Order: sequence, then C-alpha cells, then structure tokens
Amino acid sequence: MRPQVFFAASTLSLLCCAALALAPNTRGTQSAQGLQSGTPVEIPLATASRIGRLKNSWWPTKNARAPEDFVGNKVCATCHAEKTASQIATPMAHAASRVSTAKVLRDHPSMTATRGKFAYAISQTPEGFDYSVSDAGNRISATLLWAFGIANKGQTYMYERGGEFFESEMSYYPAIAGLDVTTGHEQKRSETIVDALGTLQDPPAAQKCFACHTTGATTVSGGFAPENATPGVTCEACHGPGGSHVVLMQQLQGDVAKPGTLQILNPRSLSPVASVDFCGACHRTWADVYEMQVGVTGPVNSRFQPYRLENSKCWGDGDARLTCVACHDPHQQLQHEAAAYDQKCFACHPAGAKPKSAAAAQPTAPAKATSSPAACPVATTKCVTCHMPKVNVAVMHSNFTDHRIRVVRKGEPYPN
Repeated sequence: MRPQVFFAASTLSLLCCAALALAPNTRGTQSAQGLQSGTPVEIPLATASRIGRLKNSWWPTKNARAPEDFVGNKVCATCHAEKTASQIATPMAHAASRVSTAKVLRDHPSMTATRGKFAYAISQTPEGFDYSVSDAGNRISATLLWAFGIANKGQTYMYERGGEFFESEMSYYPAIAGLDVTTGHEQKRSETIVDALGTLQDPPAAQKCFACHTTGATTVSGGFAPENATPGVTCEACHGPGGSHVVLMQQLQGDVAKPGTLQILNPRSLSPVASVDFCGACHRTWADVYEMQVGVTGPVNSRFQPYRLENSKCWGDGDARLTCVACHDPHQQLQHEAAAYDQKCFACHPAGAKPKSAAAAQPTAPAKATSSPAACPVATTKCVTCHMPKVNVAVMHSNFTDHRIRVVRKGEPYPN
C-alpha cells in the first residue's frame, strides 16, 4: 500500500534550509544546535536527492544498469543460504504478486463495495480477475494485473489501460475481509465512472510503485519494464544487482576480497542517518514526508516509520542504536511480541539508570536541551506498548506502531 506520490527536485541547500529553518520538530532543532556548536551534522535527505548524488553505489528505487545485472535469489542462496531462506518468508519478500498468484483474490473470488453513486466489484473470470465500477446506467471494467501488499494491512491492485498504469480505487482490507477506498484516495471525489475506477499513475509514480514492491522493473538500459520484474523485495532490491559480485567471488575462488571491493552493498556500512534514509526510500524518509506536505498530517503518517523515528526526541543527529535495523532484521520475520524489543530499549535506558545532565557528563561540551537516558519509573518490560503506542489509521481499518518514541501523556493530541 502506498499513498499518492509527490516528487520535488530540491537541491541540497534548499533541503537543508527546509529541514533546519522550517520544520517544526525536535530533530531539526537538535541538528541546528549541532551546527551552532561546530559539530558536523548529517542531514536526512529526500530519496531523490540521495539517488541523484550516487554514481556507483546502490540505493533502493535506483535504476540498475542492465537487466542482466540481476542474478536472482537462487544464486544468492549458493553462498547465503540461511539468510535467503529466512528472507523469502518475510512480508517484504511478498510485497507484490501477479494477480494470477494473489492468495487474497483466490480466497475471495467475488467482492463488492459501494462508494457514493458507484458500485464496485472484483470477480474471477476465465481470463483472470475482472475489476469493475458501475452507476445507474453504465459499467466499465479492467483486468487486474498486479497486487501490491501481502494484505497484512491491505492489498491494492494495478491495471493497465492505453499503455498506462492505474491504481484501483478500491483495496482489500483484512480487518473487514472486503473492499474499501484505497489509502490516499479518501479525499478523491470522482464525478465520472472512468475516474471512479482508479487513479492514473504517471511514469514516475508507477516506477516508484514497482521499485518498492518488486525487483528489477527499472533499468537504465531497458527503461521501465514491469513485465520483467521479480515480484517482491528480493536480496538484490536492498543489496543491489549481484552480477558483478558473483563474478568477483568466482574469480577469488575462496580468497578474501579487499574491503570495499565486493561489488555489492552491505547496508550495515551506512551511517545512522543514511541507514534510516535507506529504509526510508520505500518507507518514507523524514525529508520525503516533509516534501509531500499535503495529506500526511494526523495518524495516517504513522505508516512512515523513518519519518516518525527521526522525529523522536532521542534521535538527535543520528544514533546507531535507533536505526531501523537496530530493532528489525530484514532477513527475519517481524517480531510482534512487545517484550521482544525490551533489550533494544535497555541499550539506551538501562534499568536503574538515573537522569544525569549532558553538561555534567561532559563539562567542556556545550550543553544541550537533552539529558542522559533514564530508566522508566513505571515499568521494566514491554516498553514499546507505552512509548511507541499503537495508532489507529481509520482509512486502513488497522493499527500501526508509532515509531515516534516519546513519553505519551494522557489527552495530548497526536504529534505530527
């Protein structure tokens, strides 16, 4: 699932000004303090800015050089069998599927919904799955091609018309076991039946959808070719095309490669800010959300975990203990038990710790408006249930964990 995509061609200087001077959040304030003290501060960047500055390094959603650069998970598994085997069972590995293999549609071969004057239906036919909308006297339909999302929270569909991709006006939500308006379309009020069927995805938006939900759909040499995409987030979606790496390993014949010459990206080598931006290429960086501006306020933005994380008071100018991969191993299933994250919390807030000012800890350092971590006075387990509360996103009929780590006070409004 993804909201409507907006792109902005910001220069680094404009982005830094926006981040430091205009953004109403703690992260920007602390970064400004870092600049005033003379300490180098790494600024979160929009995904387009990250990709624009890269030449030979990989970044999610970046175009690959050529289709043949991709080798596929089976080849990766010859050396990385354990990680590959566990990763292919994760929701990310099933972030997209061709409609012919979409389990949700096989399990629900006939679904209907109504919105305003329009009636919607998805039904199985000998040719595939027909998606239609009708009003008092008309009916139009399209054959669904792609299903995006494994339906843990929801699943959205894509169809093609006149060589262009459209996102279905209706999505499947497991909480209601049926169809409702696609997230990001809730403000749309269609007047015509054609517009009611779905929303046109211009080329940049369509490519963004496939870049985040599939692997290898876009290459510099071949252009946008979704028919060649591998469904889901595979090894190469995050580590980059593996062709050159495989050739190198074959040439080495078991010898150890020199550092920095592996011809493949290990995201763990990234700085904290870059690491969160890396995941944010699909889950939305702080700068991506800031650039979007319209339609991202309120609980719906809890879906943008990197943005929420970097708005945390404890994020500051970046902390390796607070990156996405510090708590989540992308090769493993997501942990849903709250207590499973306690040790991560104790890495910063050891049990029994008492508040101590930063100035006392480092007398010669400029004082910051923060203090050393203290233990929670309320509980010593299941920390995330209080400090990363569940937030209801009504349009998705689901709750999301809010990654803006904070002390939540009763009755306070949702902090954007």
